[in-house]
Amino acid sequence: MESGIKYEDIVQATVSAIQRAETELPDDVVACLENAEQEESSEIARSHLQAILKNTGIARRHSVPICQDTGIIILFVEIGRKLSPLPDIEQALIEGVMKATSAVPLRPNAVHPLTRINSGDNTGDGLPDIKYYLNNSEELRITAVPKGAGSENMSILKMLNPTEGDSIDRLVLETVRNAGGKPCPPVILGIGVGGSFDKAALLAKCALLEPVNDMDEKENALLKKVNSLGVGPMGTGGDTTALAVHIRTAHCHTASLPVAINIQCWANRHATAVIGGNGKWNII
Repeated sequence: MESGIKYEDIVQATVSAIQRAETELPDDVVACLENAEQEESSEIARSHLQAILKNTGIARRHSVPICQDTGIIILFVEIGRKLSPLPDIEQALIEGVMKATSAVPLRPNAVHPLTRINSGDNTGDGLPDIKYYLNNSEELRITAVPKGAGSENMSILKMLNPTEGDSIDRLVLETVRNAGGKPCPPVILGIGVGGSFDKAALLAKCALLEPVNDMDEKENALLKKVNSLGVGPMGTGGDTTALAVHIRTAHCHTASLPVAINIQCWANRHATAVIGGNGKWNII
């Protein structure tokens, strides 16, 4: 049985999700930045936050990228088990990234790791970075997450000893302090604890997609510690070093404790295209 979702539906939905993510910061992130600007006690820090908010407004009004670093494209793809068989979804996603590169437009960022030769269209071996999941719906959901290098380069993964659980907060604080202004703070911290070496990193990445203000008591406590460092917006000092801290966990081997800290700059960009079984789609 042929699916109501066509190849071109996936291509166009991917382009639209990337365009929304690149040009419109999610409302919860904007609201958090506005609140930080109101509460910031440092005049210099406040001016940075005002500039950030002005920038996001211009990007939204003119539908242009929020940042010159349009990142590499990470796609979280949720496939409903109740859908009819789909067309070549992976090739459609890749084509969507290629088209978005010229349509948005995006800076070509994808290079071979050793030769540094640029593919010119943000695709290549392993890019876009696609994560597939199954659910029980009749929908195909494509979440586009552009990830820039400034914040990604400051991220870390460490294999702690099982007895070092109490040192996780210290590791987070050391990581943020050492990063300083390089990841363009105020940052959002995704922290993955447990799993395997690679699972911890994926947990940290996924944590960045949580609603920015949806933090539990432990996360809020760690956020206060991070903000007490005084790194501040753009590393020039202030009350707002981070906007949020989100922690995801997974069971791990009895002899290990993987911890990944994925730093995201203030431009926590992501958008989701939802395609119904009839091929109609919208962006959320």
